[in-house]
Amino acid sequence: MYHDNKTYQRDLEEAVRLSLDFKCLYGKSFLITGASGLIASFLIDLLFYANKMMNAEIKVYALVRDRKYAEERYCSILRNPYFRLVVQDVCAPLTLENEVDYIIHAAGDGYPGAFRERPVETMLPALTGTIQLLEYARRVKNIRILYLSSGEVYGAGNAEEFFESDSGYVDPMKSRSCYPSAKRAAETLCGSYFAEYGVDTVVIRPSHVYGPNTSRKDNRASVQFFQDILDGRDVTLKSEGKQRRSYTYMADCVSALLTVLVRGRSGEAYNVSNPGAVATIAQFAQITASLGGQTCTLGKPQKTDIQESTPIAHAVLNSEKLHRLGWTGGYDVPRGIRHTLAILKDQQCKKIQDEMDDIR
Repeated sequence: MYHDNKTYQRDLEEAVRLSLDFKCLYGKSFLITGASGLIASFLIDLLFYANKMMNAEIKVYALVRDRKYAEERYCSILRNPYFRLVVQDVCAPLTLENEVDYIIHAAGDGYPGAFRERPVETMLPALTGTIQLLEYARRVKNIRILYLSSGEVYGAGNAEEFFESDSGYVDPMKSRSCYPSAKRAAETLCGSYFAEYGVDTVVIRPSHVYGPNTSRKDNRASVQFFQDILDGRDVTLKSEGKQRRSYTYMADCVSALLTVLVRGRSGEAYNVSNPGAVATIAQFAQITASLGGQTCTLGKPQKTDIQESTPIAHAVLNSEKLHRLGWTGGYDVPRGIRHTLAILKDQQCKKIQDEMDDIR
C-alpha cells in the first residue's frame, strides 16, 4: 500500500536497524494473526523489506478474516513464494501446511467503537483465539508465541507510570472492560501454558500505538485527528484531553516487538513505550494540528463519544525492562506524527490522481 513512499521506506529501514539481533530471524517462518491491522501489517511489510533488501528468506503466513481487503493490502506480494494468506477466524482450530518458528498473535479489534458495539466479539480473539494458538504450539512444539497485549491491562490507577508488576482497577461488569479484561485473561493463558506445558510464550504491552496503517473502522482519537487534517478541517477534541499517555509510533512498536521476540524471557511481559514520547491527548491533538497546518478546537462530545471514553486517566508505561534488552526507540511524538501525515497525504494524492486517470 505504501511501498513506494519514501517516508514509509525510511521507517522500514529504521525499524530493521532498531530490531536487535534481526539476523537471527533470517530463514525463519512466521504465522501472524490480525495481519491486516496497524501493527501486524507494518511488521509484514518490514519482513518483506528484509527479504528484498537483505535476502532474509523469511516466510510469512498472514492470517486474516477478510480476503478481499487482505488481497488489496498485500497485492504486491500475493504471488511471492515467501507469502501465504491464511483466511479463517483465529477462533477456529488452526491447520497449516507447514510448521512455523514464530507466532505473532495480533488479532482483535482495539478501538472504542468495537468495545461499544461488539464487546463479546472483542473478547473472543483474546480468549478462544489465544487458546487455539497455544494448543497448536503445544502440539507442534518448538514454537515461540508472542502475544500482543495492551497497556490497558493496567486499568485505572494513581501511579505516575506503570511497571510490568503493577495492576490497576478494571470494573469487570462494564462492557467497556471487554478489552482490558480479555487482554489480562490472554496474558494469564500465555503464562499458564508456559508454566504447565512448557509452551514458549512472551507478551508485549504496547502503549497507544499510531501510524498510517489503521483500518477503515478505527475511531480512536489519534486516527480522527489525522483524518481531520486529511479533510482540511481543524483538529477537534471531544474532551479536554487531559489524559496523559505514552504514544508509540508503529515503527518503534514493531522494532520493540522483534527485539522481545528474539531476546525476551519466556513467560514474561514487557511494556513497549518510548520515554521521550509522552503527551496528553490535547497535546497530541495540538501537535497534529500544528504540523498539519490547522488549528485545534474543542467540540461537543456526542453520546457515543461519552460511552466510548476510557476510564483510564493516566496511561504512561515504564519501559526500563525493555531497555535492558538493549532496545531504544527512534520516534518522539512530533516525528511520529510528521511521518504519519506525510504518508497519509501522499496516499491521498495518489488516490485522487488514480480517480482522475479513471475519469480520463
